[in-house]
Amino acid sequence: MNVTSIRLESNPITSSKWAHRPAHRRSLLPPRNVVICSLKPPSSSLSVAESASTDSLSRIGSLSQVSGVLGCQWGDEGKGKLVDILAEHFDVVARCQGGANAGHTIYNSEGKKFALHLVPSGILNEDTLCVIGNGVVVHLPGLFKEIDGLESNGVSCKGRILVSDRAHLLFDFHQEVDGLREAELAKSFIGTTRRGIGPCYSSKVIRNGIRVSDLRHMDTFPQKLDLLLSDAASRFQGFNYGPEMLREEVERYKRFAERLEPFIADTVHVMNESIAQKKKILVEGGQATMLDIDFGTYPFVTSSSPSAGGICTGLGIAPRVVGDLIGVVKAYTTRVGSGPFPTEILGQGGDLLRFAGQEFGTTTGRPRRCGWLDIVALKYSCQINGFSSLNLTKLDVLSDLHEIQLGVAYKQIDGTPIQSFPADLRLLEQLKVEYEVLPGWKSDISSVRNYSDLPKAARRYVERIEELVGVPVNYIGVGPGRDALIFK
Repeated sequence: MNVTSIRLESNPITSSKWAHRPAHRRSLLPPRNVVICSLKPPSSSLSVAESASTDSLSRIGSLSQVSGVLGCQWGDEGKGKLVDILAEHFDVVARCQGGANAGHTIYNSEGKKFALHLVPSGILNEDTLCVIGNGVVVHLPGLFKEIDGLESNGVSCKGRILVSDRAHLLFDFHQEVDGLREAELAKSFIGTTRRGIGPCYSSKVIRNGIRVSDLRHMDTFPQKLDLLLSDAASRFQGFNYGPEMLREEVERYKRFAERLEPFIADTVHVMNESIAQKKKILVEGGQATMLDIDFGTYPFVTSSSPSAGGICTGLGIAPRVVGDLIGVVKAYTTRVGSGPFPTEILGQGGDLLRFAGQEFGTTTGRPRRCGWLDIVALKYSCQINGFSSLNLTKLDVLSDLHEIQLGVAYKQIDGTPIQSFPADLRLLEQLKVEYEVLPGWKSDISSVRNYSDLPKAARRYVERIEELVGVPVNYIGVGPGRDALIFK
């Protein structure tokens, strides 16, 4: 899709008005205040690009024993592709948090597309062990559907997937409750995937949740499930619960328990034994830092910790063993659901970028809100996680633009600079965004595989991001295929 028509006006359309407003109303909202500043001259010091190694195998080989791939924005950055590529060089790939609300799209060597939600993206590499850690909430029907889909396409899962006995089970009723909860919130809805993630984590936190290990004790399982279902029925009038539902669910989970048994493991032991045996471990994050329950745009967040801290709590490994963390960030910004989005492009410009980047959710198919790259949010994410490098994805999507904007700073209405990404949603609603304007490259870069072969303007864009954030961009995505990655 040609996106040439996204042009920069003297007062570009951008807003932090939230997505719960109907689309036809959002497009008619008046433009918010922005401040445009010219691009700063490049630094005279040696650029990151000039000092970085271009040897991809050397770069991957130098990653620490326990490394991680985490999202920098509001999710959907393309983490699965990098995990899939790196997994060939790791013994274990592990998920540490979230659930089937994560959507990771990967392609095999023949170009076949796989949409994964619970199974770690390392599954296409036949020598990789995939671990679903204790911090993940597991919907068994969904997990088995993924496994069946992989097996039917020639991807063996037997002996290659382990599910933590400490992971919490997500039931169908959690999904129903998720929808009822969103309906209650009306215009203030969170914009969840309605996959039951929040209600399941709520069960976990109030300590009436059911864990995978409980499937081994079918004598007490019915009582625990009855407690959960009764609690939901007492809370939501629209949730109809009776003895027949309990009987059906118990019988269903007896069958699930039998099928799941070969996959169940004490993954805390497995992970720490793997570390002791010097095996290489890659952690795959779901969602992203700006959706973190503590650090994201609360309450428009997920219910887990998709930032670096979630690795230790979600897998049972010590902080001192965690090494290199790679942050994945789009060349622009997207988010789904409600919540503040300071650099959002409204109207036709956002629509064109959405279709050019095929910005529709892997999990739900929902159209994503699109905007310019938010450097303030990215720096905040880098501070929290301590990324050693970044993977800039979807650079090719910007190829038709004459000019590209970078949101480099926030200011209050009176012009007072805002030093970091604020917690105050009202402030996020009202703030001004200061932009730098960079030239576009107006050429197809999807076939480029060497950094030096990128157009000068594309390299300038990458290097300006590095300068502003202070973290090297070591991986650049220029298309959806496995090979469409530049090692910088």
